[in-house]
Amino acid sequence: MKIILEEFTIDSESSFRVFRPRLSQIFYWHFHPEFELVFIEGTDGTRHVGEHISRFEGSDLVLIGSNIPHLNFDYMVKTDYEKVVLQVRQDFLQNAMLETPELATIQRLFQRSQYGIAFGEKTKRIIGERMKLLDGLNYFGQFLEILSIFQLLATTQDYELLHEQPIENQYNKKDQQRIKRLYQFINENYQRKIDLQEVANMSNLSEAAFCRYFKKMTRVTFTEFLNHYRVNQAKNLLLLDKNITETCFDCGFESMSYFNRTFKKLTGENPLAFKKRYFMK
Repeated sequence: MKIILEEFTIDSESSFRVFRPRLSQIFYWHFHPEFELVFIEGTDGTRHVGEHISRFEGSDLVLIGSNIPHLNFDYMVKTDYEKVVLQVRQDFLQNAMLETPELATIQRLFQRSQYGIAFGEKTKRIIGERMKLLDGLNYFGQFLEILSIFQLLATTQDYELLHEQPIENQYNKKDQQRIKRLYQFINENYQRKIDLQEVANMSNLSEAAFCRYFKKMTRVTFTEFLNHYRVNQAKNLLLLDKNITETCFDCGFESMSYFNRTFKKLTGENPLAFKKRYFMK
């Protein structure tokens, strides 16, 4: 599994896509130019959008603006759940919105999405049911239903903004390429010790400047990000029935005590308990 920055993912002949990703075992901190509407139900989890971190219970419905970094809503979810994601292109109906008064409310919704928007119980229930039916429609039927969904979201008062100020697009081309190189480096080298000076040199920054830069770009420290990645890899190895000691060192941890402590901090249980729970099913 690679850590990636999600780039343009919608087919060039379409202005949107509907899909049902299952990423509960993956720490997927990412951003993309598309607007994204996420619905998840049947579980509790963490809502981490931009600087905002909170818990949701039972279900969640969030509209995320273009290029706002966020974590997958099913990360670390252990129960069964249903999840539907709708992504629409950054230029979705752009010209039409400028020329069609009936679309003005949707245009304002997209502008408001740069704050991150979480919707309340009634709206979650109504929109969630409609989103679950989207993949059963043809493309034109989906298009009409998506317009209707956005119109409802644009006119409801049943919502809260996740930030006091809109999240600005801070990811220029240079930043994107730099972060990609760092993620690729982690993917290829996580099994060994990675010195902070090494990754700072890759970015042509001092250690202190690199730490500030990485935290600004990802909202977590480099060590936190690396530990999340290593623990995710460790979980995959444990699920393949690899023993705990081998897993520890194969994933770049330098001691069993630090591995156990980090694993429990990020998953809520130690590696042995995680493995036993899986193989006792």
